[in-house]
Amino acid sequence: MNKKTEVGPAAMNRRRFLQTTAWTAGAVVAGVGSWIVPAPFAHAAGPIKVGIATDLTGPIGFAGNANANIAKMVIDQINKDGGVIGRPLELHIEDTASNEAAAVANVRKLIQRARVDVVFGGITSSMRNAIKDVIVGRGRTLYIYPQLYEGKECTPYIFCTGPTPAQQCDEFIPWLIANGGKRFALPSANYVWPHVLNEYARDVIEKAGGEVVMEEYYPLDQVEYSATVNKIMTEKVDVVFNTVIPPGVGPFIKQLYEAGFQQRGGRLACVYYDENTVNLNAAHEWEGLASCLDYFRAISRSGEEPFSEQLQAEYDERYPGNVLFTAGSAATGMYRGLKLWEVAVNEAGNVERDDVAAALDHAKIANGPGGPAEMDPGTRHCKMNMYIAVAKDGKYDIVQKSNGLVDPKEC
Repeated sequence: MNKKTEVGPAAMNRRRFLQTTAWTAGAVVAGVGSWIVPAPFAHAAGPIKVGIATDLTGPIGFAGNANANIAKMVIDQINKDGGVIGRPLELHIEDTASNEAAAVANVRKLIQRARVDVVFGGITSSMRNAIKDVIVGRGRTLYIYPQLYEGKECTPYIFCTGPTPAQQCDEFIPWLIANGGKRFALPSANYVWPHVLNEYARDVIEKAGGEVVMEEYYPLDQVEYSATVNKIMTEKVDVVFNTVIPPGVGPFIKQLYEAGFQQRGGRLACVYYDENTVNLNAAHEWEGLASCLDYFRAISRSGEEPFSEQLQAEYDERYPGNVLFTAGSAATGMYRGLKLWEVAVNEAGNVERDDVAAALDHAKIANGPGGPAEMDPGTRHCKMNMYIAVAKDGKYDIVQKSNGLVDPKEC
């Protein structure tokens, strides 16, 4: 993505960012796209420095700001409880701006200037691939990636706390076949996540008795999909398994609706579509859309997960507005990653990379968004509950929950 993609309702320019961002309260501007939230108390060894690298501006700025919000909220709570190994946490935030070239330079500031002890962030897989060597290779720093992604990230010292293809597809695709049909279309953005995810999804589709009748890839900034929609309609597709991303996804869903896809019984599915993303379209345009994520806001309304309800209420009170705490935007993985890292540092008794990585390999938390979570030893990936939800009247209804924590099946 580049500057040209900052169009449409998903774009977050710098002026809007400064007007709407709540996490900056108490933060000190440290340069263009750089902020520091100082440690609230002193310690002889100094603060532990936590780096956040996320898209605060650009097409997915809504997601990055949710990540910054939850990071600030979690770190405030940790500091209120006395810090980690008795030391306060100091938060350093860099805007990756949906621009990989700019992101590399900004993340380098976290490593070389701030000398952070850990980095969290990156949303798209192309962003993760752009910044990871700066962090774990040349920077020799621990990196925790919070977003759902395509899998196969097995680089030492990178820990992944969002869902993998196995967690999002193994139960979801059979559900789609049972509640949609066997003929699948895979319209996709042309970058690494859709390509690798679709390879996995195709295998699950075919093993479950379905077929892929169409698989196409489009530029990230494409917003006109009439030819694609026409193919979907003429090929009598039952299920559209979408991986088009902002800014194109809003126009794509609108054009698909206007062609009558859902009205004729088609099922729209998208494994990253959460309550932040749905604001890109009118409710009737995504009615019936099915998604599979580690958390939906409906969970906090169900009464079945009291901790999720409490967490959601605290976030909404601190950060009222349209930047929501959701799963597809990596915010749940950010929460999970921070709390697992806290457990690991307390076990290690220091912030040395090797010691923390060894402890993080088996870290567990009893409570988190959507339920407990734990690292899968030896894989640097996370086990978590998964949920299938369907859009109804502008909100999601949960229709299925996993039977316990789901294995990531990675590395």
